Amino acid sequence: MSPAAAAQPLDGAGAKYRTYEDDRNAPSQETLYTTSNGVPMPHPYETQRVGTNGPLLLQDFHLIDLLSHFDRERIPERVVHAKGSGAHGVFTCTKPLDDLCLADMFSKEGKECPLTARFSTVGGESGSHDLARDPRGFSVKFRTEEGNWDMVANNTPVFFLRDPAKFPHFIHTQKRSPSTHLTHADDSTAFWDYLSQNPESVHQVLILMGDRGIPYGYRFMHGYSGHTLKLVNKAGEWVYAQFHMKSDQGTKFVTQEDSANYSPDFSQKDLWEAIEKGDCPSWTCSFQTMTAKEAEELWEKQRINVFDLTHVWPQKQFPLREVGKFTLNENAVNYFAEIEQVAFNPSHMIPGIEPSADPVLQSRLFSYPDAHRHRVGVNYQQLPVNSSRTSYRSGNFQRDGNMAFFNQGARPNYLSSIEPISFRERTVDLDKVHGQFTSDAVTFLSEIRPEDFQAPRALYERVFDEDAKQRLVNNMSGHMANCKDQEILKRQIAIFREVSEDLASRMEKATGIKGYDGISNLRFNGTHNGMAAKEGLRTANGMKAKVGSSIASNNGAPEYGMHKPGSRAEAGTNGARVNGSNGVTNGH
Repeated sequence: MSPAAAAQPLDGAGAKYRTYEDDRNAPSQETLYTTSNGVPMPHPYETQRVGTNGPLLLQDFHLIDLLSHFDRERIPERVVHAKGSGAHGVFTCTKPLDDLCLADMFSKEGKECPLTARFSTVGGESGSHDLARDPRGFSVKFRTEEGNWDMVANNTPVFFLRDPAKFPHFIHTQKRSPSTHLTHADDSTAFWDYLSQNPESVHQVLILMGDRGIPYGYRFMHGYSGHTLKLVNKAGEWVYAQFHMKSDQGTKFVTQEDSANYSPDFSQKDLWEAIEKGDCPSWTCSFQTMTAKEAEELWEKQRINVFDLTHVWPQKQFPLREVGKFTLNENAVNYFAEIEQVAFNPSHMIPGIEPSADPVLQSRLFSYPDAHRHRVGVNYQQLPVNSSRTSYRSGNFQRDGNMAFFNQGARPNYLSSIEPISFRERTVDLDKVHGQFTSDAVTFLSEIRPEDFQAPRALYERVFDEDAKQRLVNNMSGHMANCKDQEILKRQIAIFREVSEDLASRMEKATGIKGYDGISNLRFNGTHNGMAAKEGLRTANGMKAKVGSSIASNNGAPEYGMHKPGSRAEAGTNGARVNGSNGVTNGH
């Protein structure tokens, strides 16, 4: 369903206006050429001037109107995820989740809600190549009867970092050099410099440089929340959860060598043409869930941290539980209005879905809406593509600002007893849902430890076959050829050695560079080294540990006794805690 506006003509002489939907669907033959203030003009190319060969006249509003708007046609492109494609569609609940989550959209089989999805590359500019080797953004705006739920995901289950302050630094290394203005295609030094100083990134590096680094368009890739959420049911019980969107088309990839043979806009073209001819792509939506007790045990016994964006939940232990399917069945009529201006926000959650203490998620809850207010404007949620579709009329005390269109009429802009606003009873007891955070304020920076190499080792040794391993090595060594500092590559190969000696040896042969014998004698500027052979190498560069080391024994994970009562005793998977992964290994 299209994101139709709910506006109706105002009462009063001369106050009539056309709706968004009316304008969106009107053909050119039904329009009359006018200036921006609605005055008809005889021809768009005419100008006013002094005589037939004299200068132009400033009074020519038609020309000034045309040029001044043209100069302002562009809004700032997204700092990340600038190049993207999207479409509209519908979500259908196939298997209710009401035992775990009180969200209305999961309440009964057949329940539907309209949505808009946007897929994107991450690092490139708006005009960059669709088949760049890059993670893919995978965002869906579910317009539920209780407001919008934005799932702001990626096509990988992990990311390069788990400390939120690293994000701007990392993204800067994905952009053009501030000096040469070159990208990684010509100079990959900054890219590998960051990775070699932040070894927790290695899991994502193997995925990025492997076959999934260049998906065949957007229809043939999965989506993952990556972050841990909380689901709350009507009894106030909660579980931790991760959201998965599995492509019903399967997955396909493009090799590095073949990627140059595709159009720069291949992914956009492929998605648009598929929907246009009725070959509508769909994704099956599922949750992984675990109780608070299981989360504590997962850390204490297996050293897997549910708050760590570089870790995955093993699917054999925590199988996927299907909840629904969404299908993209309608292309945007106007790309700018419906895709460029669509704004996704991880903090847009509906009753029954809550954030966890994942620090990168917590950071994104702020940064995404902050970016939208800067890029699109403070009233960005009044745009039809961003507005909610509820049966009730929304009211609040947000007023004015640039481009305030729905400014709530003459209603009081404060909590009034004269003209009171209505309220809905609380459905979620937040006092029970969120952890018992009673502590001193602390500084924190994560520490690299042996457990951080468990999942990437399983990926390389148990998931990648021989051909996939060779493609991985070829992709990485080819990209490293543009790195201007061999010390960086020695460190990176040392990180690979902690994953697999076989991987490190292959990389040494492919690059001609001998890496270090693991990371025990290395000090990192981005993370503490919990595997250091000497205490002096443990703290991140520049930190003397004389006052406070910012090292925590639990590395930010939930320990035994962290949670107060309130979590469910079981995670709602009918006890299926073994062999529930459909053959998927270790969350991959």
